[in-house]
Amino acid sequence: MHLIQILLPLFYYERQPLPSEEYRRVREELTTRFGGLAAYTRAPAEGLSKEGPHETTRDEIVVYEVMTDELDKEWWGAYRETLEARFHQENIVVRASLIQTL
Repeated sequence: MHLIQILLPLFYYERQPLPSEEYRRVREELTTRFGGLAAYTRAPAEGLSKEGPHETTRDEIVVYEVMTDELDKEWWGAYRETLEARFHQENIVVRASLIQTL
């Protein structure tokens, strides 16, 4: 079993909020394809990254998770590229972990 996590930004560059319909669209796509999802949206996570020796950027993100028996890397790579275009991002993190359900 694989756990797939997608880290989606809440804002465009310069802190403009992204349209809520885009998040709804992702939820519908993932639920349709995988039969369900978990969405961590109540308290956005905070991402920090160093842009230089004296500059740190801060992002607020939501996390969507799905579980699947098979990991289709080609599909996920293409979907990540689609999300990057939709959310106007250079890179969106999509990560997979091998899990064992108890």
